[in-house]
Amino acid sequence: MKRILFVCVENANRSQMAEAFARMYGGAEVEAVSAGSAPSGRINPKAIRFMGELGYDLATHASKSLDDIDGEFDAVVTMGCGDRCPWVPARRREDWALPDPRHMDDAAYRAVRDEIGERVKQLLESL
Repeated sequence: MKRILFVCVENANRSQMAEAFARMYGGAEVEAVSAGSAPSGRINPKAIRFMGELGYDLATHASKSLDDIDGEFDAVVTMGCGDRCPWVPARRREDWALPDPRHMDDAAYRAVRDEIGERVKQLLESL
């Protein structure tokens, strides 16, 4: 089983969607988790709505802190949070410099969601 951690600052949008895509595409072969360096404590309603369009219920997720995450990972992916994302042990590290879609209109939010989905597919294929 491959372990993947997706990290952004609030753990409310990008990293949550990436975790969802990894679960969707990786199935039982992947343990996907997400966390934030300064978690907001909630999932953005837009993230819930737009993942729902793809048949995934993001409302079952919770915004988590990196402090609650332990162990090593096959891959750690940060979502463009730079110095605000601390180092986590991993065999592979990537930074996806994706814009935070939190204040974007619906079309732009969906574009970020779809980009995350494509990147997760590529990541899973390469692990």
